[in-house]
Amino acid sequence: MSGITVTPIPNKVFGATVTGVSLRDIGDADFAAVHAAFLKYGFLVFPGQFLTDAENIAFGQRFGELEFGAMPLSNQARSKDGTLGEIFEVNSRRMRSAIGNEGWHTDSTYKPLSSKCAMLSAVVVPDEGGQTEFADMRAAYAALDDATRARIETLSAYHSIVFSQANDLGDFPTLQDGANYHGEAYLRPLVKQHPETGVKNLFVARHAFGIPGLGREESRSLIKHLVEFAVSDEARVYRHQWTAGETILWDNRSLLHRAMPYDYAKARVLIGTRVAGDPASELAYYPDDPRAQAGREVLAAELPLLRNETAGKRYHEAQPN
Repeated sequence: MSGITVTPIPNKVFGATVTGVSLRDIGDADFAAVHAAFLKYGFLVFPGQFLTDAENIAFGQRFGELEFGAMPLSNQARSKDGTLGEIFEVNSRRMRSAIGNEGWHTDSTYKPLSSKCAMLSAVVVPDEGGQTEFADMRAAYAALDDATRARIETLSAYHSIVFSQANDLGDFPTLQDGANYHGEAYLRPLVKQHPETGVKNLFVARHAFGIPGLGREESRSLIKHLVEFAVSDEARVYRHQWTAGETILWDNRSLLHRAMPYDYAKARVLIGTRVAGDPASELAYYPDDPRAQAGREVLAAELPLLRNETAGKRYHEAQPN
């Protein structure tokens, strides 16, 4: 008989802590119980797992093909033997990308195939700050008034990390700054129906912009309103204080998440594994699709406006001595 215990997060409409299971050698029956809890609660906290890189990858593969496995999401350089070295400068591209993740988002919506789910395992955590927050977009959609639901039901927005880094941080990455930084913008609906549960949720966050059919200011205002509404109820938001050895798994199709600020001169090391979405439900289109051209044009028109609006306002920029 399984010894798994699933304990809902107190005073929240989502999330649970799972004990009595070892993710490194989980059997089929226990995995079925974990998967059912994952779909029900949206995110699961597994205390005291201390997974190796290989164990992170193996557990992630239970959910599908990986986008990446056991990637160090860290403010420290990692050598080939796994040891951690110097802490990255705040102005480095690596840290600018990490700081961008302090905005509410869901993973990989700026790629052709958005993410199904993801997990983080804590290795080194700072004394203060550096938590991870989650928001339930299922409950947010359910709480919308009828007029707003009707308004957004058929609307979509373009998604681009080049946009979000510019809009949120005043950064303008180039193609040389990594594969995520490109001139594509992928159109995704504001309302998503979960492919496994059938439940509808809001599907909008920091990467979203340029709603077709709306003017720029109306589009920006609507996206901002939806995100702010989603996180306005404490029951829909959970902040996790990390402890070394913990693993958290969450559903990118129905939740938002973000990192919290901390002293960037101190170590914060998490191991990330991300599961690619199923093409039937998470594919927007590929760059060679004729539909992709519209996204390129919208992004190309948006960036000069953001350069003007963010001039002299670069967020979290380290000042020279």
